Amino acid sequence: MRDIVDQVKDAGATLIALTPQLPSFGKELHEKHGLNFDLLSDIGCGYFGELGIDFAVPAPVKAIYGKFGIDLNATNGDDSWVLPIPGRIVADANGVVQHSEFDPDYQHRPEPEVTLEALKAL
Repeated sequence: MRDIVDQVKDAGATLIALTPQLPSFGKELHEKHGLNFDLLSDIGCGYFGELGIDFAVPAPVKAIYGKFGIDLNATNGDDSWVLPIPGRIVADANGVVQHSEFDPDYQHRPEPEVTLEALKAL
């Protein structure tokens, strides 16, 4: 997404990302990947839950995460083991969602070009 930030700005829009991680981990992610857009925190996935785009991590997956040293309690700042479904939302200037794309398979992410197309269609 960082590669399309200028195109998003040229279209008169703002790109932001929302994560369940604590701000300190978001800052680390921001610096590590050279992100050039804002990264906001939704601790406990409250907003994701309101949108209906969150899920509870199943016990077998928790065990796998543990084997890889992934500690959601530490990175997300709570013990809910709830994550957002990966996706993108394009809203117009009035905050009305005009395009959204979500896939529960974390390996399938919307392509940045699709996001740009949706933005340009506004």
